[in-house]
This record gives sequence, C-alpha cells and structure tokens, in this order.
Amino acid sequence: MEDADRPDKAGSGPVTGAVGEIGEIELAGEDQESGPAHADTGEPGDGAGAAARRPRGRTTLMIAAAAVLGVVAGTCTGYLIQAERPPTELPPLSQPVVPQAKGEAEPLPASQDRQIRLDGDLREFLIDRPKKARDVEDPPGRDGWMGLSAYASRYKGPSDTFANLLADGFRRSATTSWRFGENGGVYINLTQFRQVDTMGASLWADNGVYWANRESGTRSWPIAGTGEHAGTVYVHDTPDRKPGYLPLYSAEAHAWRGDVYVEIFVYDSGPIPKSKIMDLAKRQVGKL
Repeated sequence: MEDADRPDKAGSGPVTGAVGEIGEIELAGEDQESGPAHADTGEPGDGAGAAARRPRGRTTLMIAAAAVLGVVAGTCTGYLIQAERPPTELPPLSQPVVPQAKGEAEPLPASQDRQIRLDGDLREFLIDRPKKARDVEDPPGRDGWMGLSAYASRYKGPSDTFANLLADGFRRSATTSWRFGENGGVYINLTQFRQVDTMGASLWADNGVYWANRESGTRSWPIAGTGEHAGTVYVHDTPDRKPGYLPLYSAEAHAWRGDVYVEIFVYDSGPIPKSKIMDLAKRQVGKL
C-alpha cells in the first residue's frame, strides 16, 4: 500500500512548540505541589528558606489501602452473614419407582416394519410401467436385477465406483425402464445397502445430488413428503448436443428411504416438464 493511501494517525499533526508547552505545564504543577520555590520564611542560612517538599504519591497509596481494606471488610461481613443462615435442604436423591410393564411388547406387523418389508423381493417396490410403455433397446440388468459390476459400469470411473460400493455395503439393485413417446425413456433403480458401518443409502443419494447440481441450466425442487435433504428432483434445461443426433434433454431424481437409494432418470429429445419427473419421484418414494 502506498503511503498516500494510509489513514492519518490520530495526533500526528504539527507539534511545533509542544515541548515548550509541556515543560511549562510540568513546572506549574511542580510549583503548585511544593509551594513557592523562593519563599523567604526565615533568616538566610538557617534552613528555613527552603520550603519542605511533600512526598509524591502518599495520598494515592492511602486511598488504595482504604479500598483494599473496604473489600476485605465487605467479604468478611458476607461470610459472617452467610454462616448465621440456616442450611438449605437438598432435594432427595431417590426418585419414585416406575412399575415395570408386564408381558412383552408385540412386534410391528410386516406391513409397518420397513426393514422386514424391504428384505423381500425388492423388485416389488418398483412402480409399475405404464400399460402402453415399450421396452428400451438395451435395458439395464436382467430380470429386473442389476449386479454390482453392471451398476458400477454406469459411472465414468467404474473400477473406483466398484470399490466404493463394496466399502459402503452394496447389497443389491432392482431396476426397471421403459420408453414413452417417440424418443423418451425412463430408468429407475432401487439400490439397497447393508448399512452396518456406514449409511450407504444416504451417502449415495448425496453423491447423486452433488453431480446433478453441477449441471448447467438446472432447476431443482424437494420431493414432497421425503423430509429435509431426503429427496430432490432436477430438470436440466440445457440439452446435450452432438453432430448427427437429436438434442438430448434430461431430468433426474435422487432420494433415500431407510437402506434404499432411489434413482430416476428421464431422457427425451424435447424439454422435460417438472410435473413428469416429480410425479415419478412421488410415486416411487411413496411405494417404499
């Protein structure tokens, strides 16, 4: 920073004559404390002509000593007052005994226990395909199931993804897909994790959300009923364009329920409305 840009310091202005002024103030104060410097109160040479100088700081020491004595006296008085008061009774340590309930609690029925329900055939929790839907040309998986290798191959770094899925407790993945209109397609995956050491479902949902947010021209909305940060849909308004191909628009949804990670992808040659991806997400998450 240049000197011209520095702020002026307080009191750094001209100080011409300041030394002389300060010297005068000190001398005046000295005369006021010790009396007239040349007062003749006796015969010359008998010592009476020199005025007695009062030691400096004696008044200050007396005031400080009085303040300390006052604090000590006040503390002692407080202790004496407190000592004369009767002791305050403490509340009893024992608490009333709550009687133990008899019998055993009935387990939740399978219809209400999500863990038991999802331990069955995971494909049953995929939403149904529309009646007029057509098969995609190269459907993922086989018989509605997608193995670990096939699932990892969907990512740009399949080998690293494979290792990460193993570390996060990948268990199985159910999938469905169909075509709509002339060029549209829907892909849905339900991926289940063991979740012994890590919350795999929420971790991979967060991963999907992270990459979806990085796409340019993206709008997003939370999925109603999924709770905070548990489900979001995305519509990408900027299509992928390649020479010789139709523009490819996309929308996606990422959510998790318990130990299941939900992925939904929609592709078409025209813009995809929010209502389409939101309807798919609500129905799929609601079925879990």
